Amino acid sequence: MSSSEFEKLQDMYISLYDEVKLIPERVQKCQGEERKRMVRVFDERVGEAEELLQGMEQELFGAPSSFRNPMSTKIRLYRRDLAKLQRDIRSLTGSSGFSGHFGDGRQGIYAAENDQSTHLQSQRGLLIQGTESLNNATKSIERSQRIAAETDQIGTDIIEELGEQREQLDRTRNRLIHTGENLSRSRKILRAMSRRLVTNKLLLAVIIIMELAILGAVVYLKFFRK
Repeated sequence: MSSSEFEKLQDMYISLYDEVKLIPERVQKCQGEERKRMVRVFDERVGEAEELLQGMEQELFGAPSSFRNPMSTKIRLYRRDLAKLQRDIRSLTGSSGFSGHFGDGRQGIYAAENDQSTHLQSQRGLLIQGTESLNNATKSIERSQRIAAETDQIGTDIIEELGEQREQLDRTRNRLIHTGENLSRSRKILRAMSRRLVTNKLLLAVIIIMELAILGAVVYLKFFRK
């Protein structure tokens, strides 16, 4: 929500403005001292209204950024309406040749002060917008820097991880090379064992045949030869 002090000043201003806006009509109907008195009352009320507007401007700078533009617009509209009432009073007093306590010179001063205040308010609004834009740009740059730093850190982590994976792949490759060498030696050993097994089988077969031949010769000599 907007500043509570701003809302309080705004309510006071609206109440005061409702009173002030009726004075030009009363001035038009009055003559002489009564008209002078009404103009003095008008001037006093306008002074009070100016003080309220200045207080609202001070509260404007402390309000949340999302409320500043609507609040600034309200203040400009209030000053415009107040300036219109001052022009109405000047036209009424000028048309009748009246120059009392608040003559044309002082009314001109009020008009100049009001125009200057309106200009300052416009400049303040531009300054606030420029400050907000600068703050937003600063925040955007900070976010970009954080993202760049995070990206750089991520890239460093990825490079380190890739380095570790490369070392793991190198170790795996070396293990595969050693495994291949071991398999080659194993195949050679198996082939040698196979050859030895075949040789042993052949030798065993020859021995069996020789034993059978000897056994047959012994049987022949013992039983069949006379």
